[in-house]
Amino acid sequence: MRKKIAKLLFALILTITLSITFSVNAATSKTVNNQSELKEALNDSSISTIILGSDIETTEKINIMRPVTIDGANHTIKYVGTFGSSNSNSNTVWGGIYVLQVYKTEATIKDIKLTGGNAALLINGSTVTLEGKIDVSGNGFGGIELGKGSNVDTAPYLILGDNSEIINTTESSDRPTIWVPADTDGAMIEIDGIRFDLEKGEELTLQEINDLANSVENPETNDPIILHITFLILTVILSSYAIKKFTSKED
Repeated sequence: MRKKIAKLLFALILTITLSITFSVNAATSKTVNNQSELKEALNDSSISTIILGSDIETTEKINIMRPVTIDGANHTIKYVGTFGSSNSNSNTVWGGIYVLQVYKTEATIKDIKLTGGNAALLINGSTVTLEGKIDVSGNGFGGIELGKGSNVDTAPYLILGDNSEIINTTESSDRPTIWVPADTDGAMIEIDGIRFDLEKGEELTLQEINDLANSVENPETNDPIILHITFLILTVILSSYAIKKFTSKED
């Protein structure tokens, strides 16, 4: 009888544990298919990962104001609203429209295209990690801004993950892939654990970003003179040794 009761209790505990586990897992990620669902998921702090189930069109800037992962699953968020006080349909008219803004928090963004806005992404006093392919093509003023808006003291920090690749097919001299506005200091970009400080007003092209990545993968010494001196000292020591050996043989 005791064994039966013990087995029933064990089965009950196991069932409760599994149901709690499944409910927690269900609550930590959510798939969204439109603007409304995306905003609702961002407002639900129990959701840690938001997955795009399809391409999404938005008529407003999407604000990320809490720690979260946005998994684009190779889909697109496209801004289709208007710009500026003239309600222009051209994203070359400035209206402060970023497809995504990460504001005073941390976020991971992966495998997504952000297009149609004045810019694709504003990292506003936040730390953002990019993973997979991040396409910032088709925005009126450029790709990713590292800035500090009003009431923001924290410097923007962009981390490029090991497998990250930024794509920008519409880059030009006046539409950089990454830039720091003239009023922002302390902006940083991290590649493979190496941090690079960016200046106020600095702009980076895709080539310059790749050059930074290559400098991490194939670092060059900053002290070539020390290497030359070390080589010279070794040469002198070996020469002295050879002379001594030759002299001892002569004796």
